Amino acid sequence: MAAAGSVKKSEEEWRAVLSPEQFRILRGKGTELRGTGEYNKLYKEGIYNCAGCGTPLYKSTTKFDSGCGWPAFYEGFPGAINRTPDPDGRRTEITCAACGGHLGHVFKGEGFKVPTDERHCVNSVSIKFAAAAADSSASL
Repeated sequence: MAAAGSVKKSEEEWRAVLSPEQFRILRGKGTELRGTGEYNKLYKEGIYNCAGCGTPLYKSTTKFDSGCGWPAFYEGFPGAINRTPDPDGRRTEITCAACGGHLGHVFKGEGFKVPTDERHCVNSVSIKFAAAAADSSASL
């Protein structure tokens, strides 16, 4: 995993390596439309990495169906995700600790039956799925 704050690029460098939609969400703190993300209903074994820098963020075993319309996880890899309260105090933004890319928001105390009582509501555009070795070789 990349060290916290270790991936630094200029706005121009980010624009060169990200799609316009990835740039809007990861760098501009945007949100993809509810229910449109490619990983919302994906439940395969593997790792979800930051789409900006490749840092591992979530194990697939921490993903759950919250019904919110975005991929939901109950915890990330230790040290991989930063939390920053929004100015209005209603939500807490989550970002990649390595590159600062916007992932989404984390919510607590919603009553989901998960070990942490948290829901990391993540934009699919902000992450890239890497299938576990068994999943990737299953089609051979």
